[in-house]
Amino acid sequence: MPAGTVPLTDEGIVNAVCDAYTDIAGKGVQTAYAEAVAEAFGYTAEQLSSVPAESYLGLGCGNPVAVASVKEGETVLDLGSGAGVDVLLAAQKVGPKGQAIGMDMSTDMIDRARKNAFKQGYRPPQVVFIQTKLTQPLPLETASVDCILSNCVINLLPDAGKAALLKECYRILKPGGRLVVDDIIAKKLLPDAIRSDLSAYIGCISGALQLEQYKALMKLAGFIDALFVETSGDLEAYKSAGPTCGGVPSSSPSPKCCAATTSILPQTTIGNLNELAASYQIYARKVSSDNGAAEKSPPALARWWDAYPKDHLTSSEVASLLRDPDRSDYAIIDVRENDRVGGHILRSIQWRADTFAGSLDKFYDEYGKTKQIIFYCGSSRGRGSRCAAWYQDYLNGKGNTESKACVLEGGYYGWRYPDLVDGASSL
Repeated sequence: MPAGTVPLTDEGIVNAVCDAYTDIAGKGVQTAYAEAVAEAFGYTAEQLSSVPAESYLGLGCGNPVAVASVKEGETVLDLGSGAGVDVLLAAQKVGPKGQAIGMDMSTDMIDRARKNAFKQGYRPPQVVFIQTKLTQPLPLETASVDCILSNCVINLLPDAGKAALLKECYRILKPGGRLVVDDIIAKKLLPDAIRSDLSAYIGCISGALQLEQYKALMKLAGFIDALFVETSGDLEAYKSAGPTCGGVPSSSPSPKCCAATTSILPQTTIGNLNELAASYQIYARKVSSDNGAAEKSPPALARWWDAYPKDHLTSSEVASLLRDPDRSDYAIIDVRENDRVGGHILRSIQWRADTFAGSLDKFYDEYGKTKQIIFYCGSSRGRGSRCAAWYQDYLNGKGNTESKACVLEGGYYGWRYPDLVDGASSL
């Protein structure tokens, strides 16, 4: 086997790609590089100026939002959403009555995307970012999404993962729903030296399918009449980063260098990228007769807040706080509405869930310096957990590590300390 190559296992590919994109999320890339790649693959200056510069990192090979005909009120999913550029562009189109969802396997990329959404004034559930492996079943309801986007991501998955993801796309699309994918497709069978090069895989080359292979996977997933259009994007734009990319020398063979640019690969090994592969845009629709009528489609995310980080405290831990006379660095928030009259935990403050999202600025002004904010409702699985997710997302957007959102496990129904109750005494 040539030097610098390794046998690629499915798990090894997924882990290496995740590591590389996590590295990019932390370091970022040079603005000039990101803008050069964005321009090469069709983003307009108007689009880029409408989103945070930190949301586009030069990782795509097209501009799927521009051709996806996204409409107000739709539910849109971006697979491999990176720092969030395509989700944020889609959110502008779906408006407050729609939903734009991003999925990525890198936790650091998800964190970066959520901060970018915060800068734009977007809050869940209008804009939601979820950390998940795209090789696994997607955590969305069947027949719940109007439009799926993906920008230079499917080629990064192992072949079995590609097939599984496309089948999942068909499952979650509403009848008549559409799939718009920008991806790299190999013009010919790639040499073994390239296909077994992990750096080339991360650089979106080694994993590229040939056109007929891609078409076969689309048909296998259920997309019968998929349209493939070569976009003539200049893949050599990936080499325009200059001497460094995201702070990593371009001559470095490390897989953790910038995955968006194949300048990590010696040109003697890869040569001209446009001779090996091409950028394509792929359009497909789900057969309208599948899964019944579109108007019966369920919400894509029944519990979006489960995807957002928050701490959990047991009843005994909260009881210990209440009984400790030296502790005042916490606040207990009861987010229930009229059901609060049946009794509530001692010293808890009512801040109703139905008004919480709209009053986050006020809530932050009051509690942003409080170490622990403990939310609860009846069970703490719905309103309490949801408000905690909103608050933690707000804290992360502000870069505040002084305060933290917590959830009382079991909520009021699980509280077993009658001496630490205001109002009705029966539990």
